[in-house]
Amino acid sequence: MHNIIVKHPVITVGSIVIILLLSWGFWPKPIFVETIKIKKSPMSVTIDEEGRTRVIDRYVISAPVDGVACRVQLDVGDHVEQGQVLLNITPLDSQVLDPRSRAQTQAQVAAAESALHAAQELARAATEKQKLAYIELERLRPLMDKGVISKDAFDKVVSAANTAEASKRSADFTVEVSHYDLKAKQALLEYTANLSNNGYIERVPIHSPITGRILKVFRKCEGPVKTGEPLLEVGDPSALEIEVDALSSDAVKIKPGMQVKFDRWGGKQSLEGIVRLIEPVGFTKTSALGVEEQRVLVISDFTSPAEVWQRLGDGYRVEAKFILWHDENVLQIPTSSIFRIQDDWAVFVVENNTAKLRKIKIGKRNGLYAQILDGLNLDEIVIDHPANDIENGKKVRFN
Repeated sequence: MHNIIVKHPVITVGSIVIILLLSWGFWPKPIFVETIKIKKSPMSVTIDEEGRTRVIDRYVISAPVDGVACRVQLDVGDHVEQGQVLLNITPLDSQVLDPRSRAQTQAQVAAAESALHAAQELARAATEKQKLAYIELERLRPLMDKGVISKDAFDKVVSAANTAEASKRSADFTVEVSHYDLKAKQALLEYTANLSNNGYIERVPIHSPITGRILKVFRKCEGPVKTGEPLLEVGDPSALEIEVDALSSDAVKIKPGMQVKFDRWGGKQSLEGIVRLIEPVGFTKTSALGVEEQRVLVISDFTSPAEVWQRLGDGYRVEAKFILWHDENVLQIPTSSIFRIQDDWAVFVVENNTAKLRKIKIGKRNGLYAQILDGLNLDEIVIDHPANDIENGKKVRFN
């Protein structure tokens, strides 16, 4: 052997180099992996859906008589005051009411007067209910600041106060509509002929029932109209609510008084709200993939200051996040790091540049992160997106 080395040194050195290169080539190399460090941070479990704003109380103004409507001079977005004349209708020639028709019309006027009185009484009851709700809210606010009552109980009181305020506002609008309906009924008695005493053609003025803005103009040009034909739609854009059509399986998890966040509405910061109502009737909607889904409307109110969202209007798009659960200090891990081993969850923990398989127990999950209940500690390093070639005891390297 010594003679061979002496006589053929080049061959010997080349053989040694080849052996070393082969050994280096077949020697197990560490697998490059992505890692993350276990941390504590806020975590929320939410239901995310698209929604849109809508005016709480909107009114369709229709023609009270058959006639010819003048050209509408108002445009969508124009401000109107309560009682303002929006347009006039020139009634068609009508005959004098016969005794039976006049008696029927008088009965309709009497019924409208009674409906107005009933609406006024309901408005008084709603006002008293609102006062009581705000008294309860102011009574519990100091207790909430001292921590005597839970935030959940206080949120329910806030929701009750907001609901009482909305009920009062709706009742006030109902009174205004009853006034408008009474005037419409009285017009049937008042305008039984086209000509006034001095021979001029009388016109029926159409008044705005509320102070707000024009939301829709059904017809702008002059032309004949029939009784009940819609002419204009008015509402108050400063009183908005949000409707979200959620899957029925998600709607059962949402409760009145639950917090909601609204994103991607056009502003820099998220808007806050609270769930007021989950409608008890669902409907079928076909998704973009052609799948029929059962959906339910969830109605929410804004709790953020009005000056923050005042530029929103009727029918604006928002993204709603219903907060089912939230904690400010949660030990969590990305869901991309965990995987199933039979009935257990597991991860690969990096210890001394070696992948170690470890079973863990998780709690709450959202789309990106999972709460760690057992098996991992703070600041431990785990492998993110573990590949199929990673096994227990494999050498790994990472940045």
